[in-house]
Amino acid sequence: MYTLQANNIMNTLYLIRHAKAEEHTFTKDDFDRDLQKKGRERAHRIAEELKKTLQIDDKTLVISSTANRAIQTAEIFCEVLNYPKDAIQQTRDIYEAHFMDILKVINTVADKYDTLLVFGHNPGLSNLTNYLSHSEIELATSNASKLQLEDDLSFKMLAGGTAKLVGILK
Repeated sequence: MYTLQANNIMNTLYLIRHAKAEEHTFTKDDFDRDLQKKGRERAHRIAEELKKTLQIDDKTLVISSTANRAIQTAEIFCEVLNYPKDAIQQTRDIYEAHFMDILKVINTVADKYDTLLVFGHNPGLSNLTNYLSHSEIELATSNASKLQLEDDLSFKMLAGGTAKLVGILK
């Protein structure tokens, strides 16, 4: 759990791992795996916690992997946070991506946004958190790392060691 500063003028990045999904099977492609009931419940609970500290406005952007479990998690969070589901930017570039590929997606975000939520997968999201903040964390399912960009950096300028890990919501 973490708290937000009242006057947050720095850009904020949330890296959110998808909720608990169905087990791997030979009958369903990994990309098509859906959330389990307990995964949906946990995602909803964590989104409710995030809602206590996160103000959604027109400077907020949500990007999600197109894999079922990631977009389903993003939709749960967006419903709770009152972010329009149809405004979620979906990209396959986050699915099974190396952390540098996820960073490339983040580096394309327009300067008009100051809050970014990215829904995806491990190990990419944990590795990206560690790369950006020189930390050593491992995101469990539904966990969200909160990173504050240094000074007046935009998402386009985000690089290794330029963000501070404020906390992990779990």
